[in-house]
Amino acid sequence: MRFASFETGGRPTYGLVDDSGNCWRAPAAFQERFGDLKAVVAANALAELAKAAGEGGEKLAPAQIRLLPVIPNPGKIICVGLNYKSHVAETKRPDSEYPSLFLRFNDTLAAHGDVVPRPAFSERFDWEGELAFVIGQGGRHIPKEKAFEHIAGYACFNDVSVRDWQKHTHQFTPGKNFPGTAPFGPFMVDRGAVPDVTALTLETRVNGQVMQHASLGDLIFDIPTIVAYVSRFTPLSPGDLIATGTPGGVGDRREPPLYMKDGDVVEVEITGLGILKNTIGVAA
Repeated sequence: MRFASFETGGRPTYGLVDDSGNCWRAPAAFQERFGDLKAVVAANALAELAKAAGEGGEKLAPAQIRLLPVIPNPGKIICVGLNYKSHVAETKRPDSEYPSLFLRFNDTLAAHGDVVPRPAFSERFDWEGELAFVIGQGGRHIPKEKAFEHIAGYACFNDVSVRDWQKHTHQFTPGKNFPGTAPFGPFMVDRGAVPDVTALTLETRVNGQVMQHASLGDLIFDIPTIVAYVSRFTPLSPGDLIATGTPGGVGDRREPPLYMKDGDVVEVEITGLGILKNTIGVAA
């Protein structure tokens, strides 16, 4: 099942996405119980949402909606860096015993179809296609063998980076937190529909040219390890978003470097999770 947050008639809502890209808005009575998709996730009510939207939801064609980030209001956005051997090799960084983590702010999220704003004072605007997952059941000190039980679903993510600002110091925060630079979507596929996440393939394309192509089985720190490690130092809550890292092929490490420019179209596609597509534009 595929779930999305979206706007129609200028109002935010949520529902089910069918194979044709139509959205089935959750019935009003259901939305009175659960104000947004994050609340549905917190109540472990995705199956109930699918039934309600399928039986009594309003069908909306793609032209009638504007997609939002899958979860527009996560409590935490935690990103894993340097999590593919191919990316570690191109950055010439040493291996790490533990996951390399950084945080993003909520206002960095963008939706499928949004224009991703490049700051006018930087030309080093780079793509990073990734798999992200949404926490369903919260918890602390989650053991690896229980990790998947705490995941609601999966989605495509693009950890767009302003490389010069990322490299001002050893801390990534500035280059990873320009507003609207983290597209997330187009929808979330529930965990039950993805029996083996390691069998998925990730591909990033810029103007149709393949820049990244990797198996999710190539993650250095797999999803159970990430969940267990993160939940040791911070409680995970329903709706929290964790991005698992990008494979080799980023623009900054090419020879010569290649960066996204205004008008470029970037796509992140993951097997069964759809295509996250955005255009690059200069920020005001």
